[in-house]
Amino acid sequence: MERVHLTQKGYERLSEELEHLKKVKRKEITQAIEHARSLGDLKENAEYHSAKEAMSSNEARIRTLEDKLSRVEIIDEKSVAADKAYIGAKLKISDLDTEEIIEYTLVGQDEADALGGLISVTSPVGKALLGHSCGDIIEIEVPAGTLKYKIIEISRG
Repeated sequence: MERVHLTQKGYERLSEELEHLKKVKRKEITQAIEHARSLGDLKENAEYHSAKEAMSSNEARIRTLEDKLSRVEIIDEKSVAADKAYIGAKLKISDLDTEEIIEYTLVGQDEADALGGLISVTSPVGKALLGHSCGDIIEIEVPAGTLKYKIIEISRG
């Protein structure tokens, strides 16, 4: 089984989501199903079918999270080279074509949020940045063309 790499923060976020789905969301959905049942004929009861579908989705997400959390390997940021781009590193990079300064944090796949500046180490950009140091210039092939970045700063925490 493949390990799931997460930062401590990512592990806590997934654990909290699992807890919420089990303790809060399950109760809400169960109550919605009970309410829908009280409305009568279940064959043509859209509210009932919607609640059952929500339950199915919730249980699938619970199973997924339980599986991932059972295979998690938390990356100890203190044991990773501070001057290299690895999971948990905050990078300040310069787009050499546009001269735009971009800030990314490298995270595990399950923590990724591109709009929040969290990019997965399994994404094309994340993979290309891994292991590099300040001053390195990286060319990354993406569907839109070639990106050219220079790492300006690496920090942790």
